[in-house]
Amino acid sequence: MSVDGEAVQARSEADEPGWEVDPDDEWGVAVIATVGRQLKLRREAAGMRAGEFGRTVGYGEDMVYKIEAGKRIPRQDYLSRADEVLEADGLIAATWEDVKKVRYPKKVRALAKLESEAVEIGVYVCQSISGLLQTPDHARALFQAAQPPYSRNDVERMVAARVARQSIFERDDPAPSISFVLEEATLRRPIGGTMVWRQQLERLLEVGRLHNVVLQVMPLNSETHSGMDGKIELLKFADGRAVGRSEGAFNGRPTSELKHLRILELRYGTIRAQALSPRESLAFIEQLLGVPT
Repeated sequence: MSVDGEAVQARSEADEPGWEVDPDDEWGVAVIATVGRQLKLRREAAGMRAGEFGRTVGYGEDMVYKIEAGKRIPRQDYLSRADEVLEADGLIAATWEDVKKVRYPKKVRALAKLESEAVEIGVYVCQSISGLLQTPDHARALFQAAQPPYSRNDVERMVAARVARQSIFERDDPAPSISFVLEEATLRRPIGGTMVWRQQLERLLEVGRLHNVVLQVMPLNSETHSGMDGKIELLKFADGRAVGRSEGAFNGRPTSELKHLRILELRYGTIRAQALSPRESLAFIEQLLGVPT
């Protein structure tokens, strides 16, 4: 079969257009099941068998069945091709608006929603670079190093979810106030190799120069500080609400209790006071890159 006059080869399993559905995500399961049912009904109405349809859109028959059964989350290109092949006049392609809301894990979606609504964000990470700052290749290298290993499909899904959260840097109505404190040791570790490491440092410089972002580095010669227990996150909202979390306090769970928030704010403020200034921090990253100052 062909599309636009060109033969389309079925892709390998690693390139298949779907992520597994999280069974604990009831809303996500319902959305993907509905989309899959619509795809199946339209395919059958067009008189196409699953194998024929799969060859036409460029994917395997098994994946077609999985998507139609609501077991896999289709990607946008799959829905677009299906819309064209089944002559759905944009109705199938339009389901992407619903699919993209549930394509990432439930926990990541919840975090991304909070970050997208926050007017002030503060993050300290001691063992790695904040996910909000990671390049795709840096994030991919971290996920690929996990044990037991993730599947290639899961790695790409998590990388995409992490990168999607970074849309907060594009907000401009108004732009949120964002601050980061990173450990010097994490900046020196060449995650993913020299090229990926350099690209990651360049990304830090790019974000650190944004008018609404403050990026600081905690130097190795700082003997101790109040963030030694682990990551600290603080998010504040326009209506006065706030949410905080620390790996070393309150069982690592998000908290909105005023007493807990004050403790986290004290710790984060102390960490920022002990770190290099924003200007010194950017100069330090430039020095790591070998950029003349």
